[in-house]
Amino acid sequence: MSSERPVNPRFAEDMRFVEVPGGPARYQDRTDKPVQYFTVVDKQNGAVLGYVWGGDEDDAAAYVPRRAAGPVGANESMSWISRLREAKARGIRPSQAVAEFLAGPEPGGRGRPLPGSLTDAPNTAAVKAVAQEA
Repeated sequence: MSSERPVNPRFAEDMRFVEVPGGPARYQDRTDKPVQYFTVVDKQNGAVLGYVWGGDEDDAAAYVPRRAAGPVGANESMSWISRLREAKARGIRPSQAVAEFLAGPEPGGRGRPLPGSLTDAPNTAAVKAVAQEA
């Protein structure tokens, strides 16, 4: 009798990943085209948590956490990503979503849009650069 355990022959099989269509509607998460963005601040103390941007040319929009905000800024992304997915599911353009967020009621998360902070940027890399500043 052998003390070796039998090896499952399936371990030698090739694995294959097949993406299944579907899932939540999403905007593209980057673009080299011009975008507009606004600052997201903490409702309680006004600290900058991140930035929400949108650009219609590539149907792109996302939330970028501010590095200096740490985990609080990163956690805020769930609230904004959810709102962006809802906007995409309703079929509205990224610029319309950004305008809605600025004009609408305060969101349920920790952050809120900073009034008057809507700014233009040449692309998403510029917004990410702002988010990396201390």
